[in-house]
Parts: sequence; structure tokens; C-alpha cells
Amino acid sequence: MARITVEDCLDHVKNRFELVLVGSKRARQLAVGGKEALVPWENDKPTIVALREIEEGLIDASILEEKEESHELLSLDMLTANLNAEENPVPPLVEG
Repeated sequence: MARITVEDCLDHVKNRFELVLVGSKRARQLAVGGKEALVPWENDKPTIVALREIEEGLIDASILEEKEESHELLSLDMLTANLNAEENPVPPLVEG
């Protein structure tokens, strides 16, 4: 698979800073927002898929104007809670 470069993506966004914002929002949508990828996954992580979508012109800065839906925020909160629970498990209650 060919590497994705910042320069390839900059054809579709204004600058590197906007690329970070667009890429991170799209990656979050793919990872926990339930959005479908517009390119084949090819065993990539959500960040790489997001950058490939930007590189191909399928995603642009207009994504930043989209309002996140409440279920997306709830999913992110649930994911964070699950990660915290895994890191700090509650010890079993011992009776007696």
C-alpha cells in the first residue's frame, strides 16, 4: 500500500492544522460514531482510513461544520467509562 503524505491531503484542505482537525473528526466518526468508511478498510486503523478519504477528495473541511449527534457523544462517554473500568477494576465484594 502506498504511504499517505501530508502534501497529498493538502490538496483538499487549507493547511496542516485544518488537516489535523478534519482527520481527527473523521477518524472519531469511523471509530465510535458508527459512520461507514468511504474507502476499503484494508486492515487499517481509523486514522489512516480518514486520511485516505481526505486524500481521495471524499472528505473535506465541511465535516467540521457537522454537529455531532448525541449518540456519538454517548458512545464516546461509554467507551471512556469502559476503558477506565478496565484500568481500575472494582475488587469483588467479600462477605463475612
